Amino acid sequence: MADLQGKIALVTGASQGIGRACALELAKAGATVALAARNEAKLAEVAAEIANAGGQAAAFALDVASEESIKAGAKAILDRFGKVEILVNNAGITRDGLMMRMKRADWDDVLGTNLTGAFLLTQALLPAMLRNRWGRIINIASVVGRTGQAGQVNYASSKAGLIGFTRSLAREVASRNVTVNAVAPGYIDTPMTAVLDEKQREVMMVQVPLGRAGTDVEIAQSVAFLASHGAAYITGHVLDVNGGMFMGG
Repeated sequence: MADLQGKIALVTGASQGIGRACALELAKAGATVALAARNEAKLAEVAAEIANAGGQAAAFALDVASEESIKAGAKAILDRFGKVEILVNNAGITRDGLMMRMKRADWDDVLGTNLTGAFLLTQALLPAMLRNRWGRIINIASVVGRTGQAGQVNYASSKAGLIGFTRSLAREVASRNVTVNAVAPGYIDTPMTAVLDEKQREVMMVQVPLGRAGTDVEIAQSVAFLASHGAAYITGHVLDVNGGMFMGG
């Protein structure tokens, strides 16, 4: 297990799914976790879950689709903890539909939340990492950012953009001992995929050599590794956690 004793971590979209699992895993490794999402009631439940397991966490209302909310949330978190050393940009939304019928608002909402939100929050928290000469930024991308997906030009574009963001920022901040990596999940059992019907699931499983969906814990364990001291020489990397659904460089 990663040893993150004394580290301060922030996870966005921490109220459910992959974000919740990441928060629990980082707390289990010893980090103090700032939980950020829009749903304060669910965040409180995750904070209680961490506390009951002997960890430390605090909840912060933050909407990554809003620049004002990001600035206010980042300030509140920095006022509370003084720094954020591990940032997990996980919050994301989907607004699926074929390109020909996709509304401009559905394009803007997905890009604004999934990509611009990560940019703004990272920009707000990066100075402290650079000053302290230690940081881990982990962006949750997606297999569709690697392969594309019909009906998801907005989502796939946002996740492919996040991969470009990861690699570019990794080059900018490496000299200050800040690493920037991405985890690209495949088909994972989460509230976001729960809306798929049985036929859609079967079609998806055919594409997965391991023949099963992944779990949010498996993604969280990959995130915890990239946050750890053991991953100090890894930066600009996209870790594919997809059961073999996509195998590439």
